[in-house]
Amino acid sequence: MHTSDQPSLRDTQIAPVSLLPAPTHTLRLQGTDVAAKRQELLDYFIQTYDLYDSLFDCLACDDAWYKKSIPLRHPLIFYYGHTAAFFINKLLAGQFIPHRIDADIEATVAIGVDEMSWDDLDEKHYRWPTISRLREYRQQVRSCVIQFIRDMPLELPITWESPAWAILMGIEHERIHLETSSVLIRQLPPERVQPQTRWQYCPLQRNNIADVPQNELITVAGTTIQLGKPETDATYGWDNEYGHRDIQLESFQASKYLVSNAEYLAFVQDGGYQQPQWWTEEGQGWLNFTKADKPTFWQGDAAQPQSLQLRLMCKEIPMPWDWPVETNQLEAAAYCRWKAARTGLPIQLPSEAEWMVLRNTIDVDKPDWNKAPGNINLEYWSSSCPIDQFRQGQFYDVIGNVWQWTSTAIDGFEGFRVHPLYDDFSTPTFDGKHSLIKGGSWISTGNLAIKNSRYAFRRHFFQHAGFRYVVSRYQEPTLVNPYETDPLVAQYLDSHYGPERFGVSNHCKILAEIANQICSHKTRALDIGCSVGRASFELAKYFRHVDAVDYSARFIDIAQILAQQNSFRYAMTSEGDLVDYREAKLTDCLLSPDLANHIHFTQGDACNLKNKYQHYDLILAANMLDRLREPARFLKDLAHRLRDDGILMICSPHTWQEDSTAKSNWLGGIRENGEALTTYQALQRILSQEFEEIAKPQDIPFVLQETARKYQYLLSQLTIWRKK
Repeated sequence: MHTSDQPSLRDTQIAPVSLLPAPTHTLRLQGTDVAAKRQELLDYFIQTYDLYDSLFDCLACDDAWYKKSIPLRHPLIFYYGHTAAFFINKLLAGQFIPHRIDADIEATVAIGVDEMSWDDLDEKHYRWPTISRLREYRQQVRSCVIQFIRDMPLELPITWESPAWAILMGIEHERIHLETSSVLIRQLPPERVQPQTRWQYCPLQRNNIADVPQNELITVAGTTIQLGKPETDATYGWDNEYGHRDIQLESFQASKYLVSNAEYLAFVQDGGYQQPQWWTEEGQGWLNFTKADKPTFWQGDAAQPQSLQLRLMCKEIPMPWDWPVETNQLEAAAYCRWKAARTGLPIQLPSEAEWMVLRNTIDVDKPDWNKAPGNINLEYWSSSCPIDQFRQGQFYDVIGNVWQWTSTAIDGFEGFRVHPLYDDFSTPTFDGKHSLIKGGSWISTGNLAIKNSRYAFRRHFFQHAGFRYVVSRYQEPTLVNPYETDPLVAQYLDSHYGPERFGVSNHCKILAEIANQICSHKTRALDIGCSVGRASFELAKYFRHVDAVDYSARFIDIAQILAQQNSFRYAMTSEGDLVDYREAKLTDCLLSPDLANHIHFTQGDACNLKNKYQHYDLILAANMLDRLREPARFLKDLAHRLRDDGILMICSPHTWQEDSTAKSNWLGGIRENGEALTTYQALQRILSQEFEEIAKPQDIPFVLQETARKYQYLLSQLTIWRKK
């Protein structure tokens, strides 16, 4: 168990060097004093926001803001605005605020956290704001959120549905980017960064390899471990943390220390980067692409170890051989295979469950510690530190210093539910390609420093992450969900790609055929609100290029998978807990997978589209108008996105609901000055200035199956307009 004594070779030298104020303790969801909790939330927001601002003081020139650190991420100017816009976009999505602050900024910096298949990292599509404009914007958001916290309704405990949860989501999201942005700063050329007195690295280091402590193995008893954050937990959690999974572990051994730079050097000197037998196919692909021959933060020639330097966030220093090595997951796993071959032991990266067994030997967690039991939470330094500085029971650095790569690909626990305000936080990573990191680093604050936090990155990504190894034969069970089970997603898949029912033809196909008939030019089409993509594939039969956009990243990801592998499996509720297993196939719908070459699937907000969506011959908006926050704003934005004589097709069942559209924003289905106003009449009023209606409205039927014996039969009114 952790105690207040931290035996160390250098106890007397432990001291916080950073001049930053110590991050506030993670906010508890419970309480009895609403006013006190409101103030606590306000303090937590301000401290987080200002801390994030201070990180960007490390940038020395404009190029540092606008030139990418690595090709697969946006430049830092994006991330500076992204976390602020996140607050506004989520508060709007939850209908907690009525208006945007800057629609252009909030569209430009909305998306781009991971290089998912639907990300758009083509720089020619971006007109980045000036630094001064983004600083001004961040201050506007700061004032807006402060006022919102002061005025919002607040009940305790804070729950998923509370406006305060949306604020906490923004805070914890910014703390994630505090860490990821610090990594991008670390990957900039040295001349683009400048050291800051408030971000000081650890002065403790051994520069002689012979002085570094030798690692050793410690036996850990077998046990049954329970993973998952309880719904009643006192702190904020991301959706993937909730649920449960029980795992039976046999006895195993774990390394006492994290793997140090000195210990890893043996792998480098033994030609580990040149020997493909230690690397997975994915790892070999990464090696071929990068030509790596040593860890990315090592600077210099590994053949002359004493000349090596270590790149920190804003500085290069002589190699601290007793600090933990920092690698991606591919390198860490390759090292373990090499060491297993050298020792004859089944050495591998720990699983999530094995790490949790070690973590459970520490009896304190945020927000209960008075002083962090490791180099975490920015309580000591703004860098790693020696591997023998923080002892936690029999081990060192079970938490803190650097994140620890695991062998576990992230997936949802039993009982996983998507949070509706952030449906693309977790589910796009449940693809077997994102490995969990555990334990936190020196800059991990807030939720990142909590025991039950679960963060995962592509295996070639770099964080402030290293690893320890275990001697274990445990293998993770295959947890890739073979069937999509979310009822709503399954219903849309079935409606788009399932069989015809009750004699009703596929509505996506009908709409595309109508578009083909009425459009004289068929170069570019926009399918806005594309859902899982059937209309986009149908349009691609006639148009040279189709931009397919939907607010839901889950829908976009499914459409991309269909484009890549022709099929996608899903489970439809039959009755009660019983399901029917089905498969959507493009070829079964007489759609060639090659059509995907003409489609660009992208996540986007219909009410705040980026400027790049322009010059279309056709815009199709099917079955989404009555689900928008600001439908009038959407309609008024369409004309300039069409070419002259371009066609606009709007199809909607006009089922207005307050849970998706505030009643004050309904277009129709209301009384105006005592008279009935239909949605069709509202469309005529809004569109008539820039469009002419070229066909009579017609009803397009479609069917949604809910269970084996329950269906929705809907009539969607199609109106067709030509730009004047």
